[in-house]
Amino acid sequence: MHVDLILQQPLDREEQAEMDFTLIAVDGGSPPRSGSTQIHITVLDANDNAPIFTQKVYIGQVLEDAQEGSLVLRVVANDADAGTNGDITYDLNQAGDDKYMDFTVDPKSGEIRVMKTLDFETTQKYEFSVRAVDGGGLSAICKVVVEVADVNDNAPEIVVSSFSSPIPESTEPGTVVALFAVRDQDSSVNGKTSCALENQLSFSLRPAFKNYYELVTVSTLDREERAQHIVVVTAADAGSPPLTTTHTFTVDISDVNDNAPVFNQ
Repeated sequence: MHVDLILQQPLDREEQAEMDFTLIAVDGGSPPRSGSTQIHITVLDANDNAPIFTQKVYIGQVLEDAQEGSLVLRVVANDADAGTNGDITYDLNQAGDDKYMDFTVDPKSGEIRVMKTLDFETTQKYEFSVRAVDGGGLSAICKVVVEVADVNDNAPEIVVSSFSSPIPESTEPGTVVALFAVRDQDSSVNGKTSCALENQLSFSLRPAFKNYYELVTVSTLDREERAQHIVVVTAADAGSPPLTTTHTFTVDISDVNDNAPVFNQ
């Protein structure tokens, strides 16, 4: 006698990969006689599970001076299928945006690494997607956000707006000789600047507005005593260590007729 075993409900290998049961056959004799056999069924895998990421959004941070190949973060996807159906590979889902090529993802480990030199002043944050594909072609996508942290890699800039030289020796104290701005492309404390003069008694700095300064005279000038003043301005940021920039103003003193003739006897 031929007997067909028929499924009564769908199988799920991920819940139960093997089944064992006993099949009993009974004849119609009197008394009836029976026989039995053990049946073992192995459920073969079908690619019915897509990869699932452990997070919908992965957030990482990297210093802008990170070396090429530096690890930023790792994405992880799991697949409940077995064999090749459960093998996962990763790739960047860039949508054709070239700036995301600053990063690369390892197709096997899911490690995202720096591939090019970063610049906080150009791009502060990257947002892109990573796709996980199993051996049967099912896929899932997660979002990756990489924040670029600023480092103190920009020295302050001194930009001169106006400068008067020569100035007459009769110039009154408090006269503006130069107007300049101090700028720094870095952020936070790395971009906070201060300004000072080096070893100067005849001139001083006076804050004007925002990041502008005025170079002003603070004492009476005398060309006969000193015909030229070398004024060195130093701008420094608050980074650690701080970066500095200097600018030199050469102020010539022009003569006025402030001395009468003097006989030597």
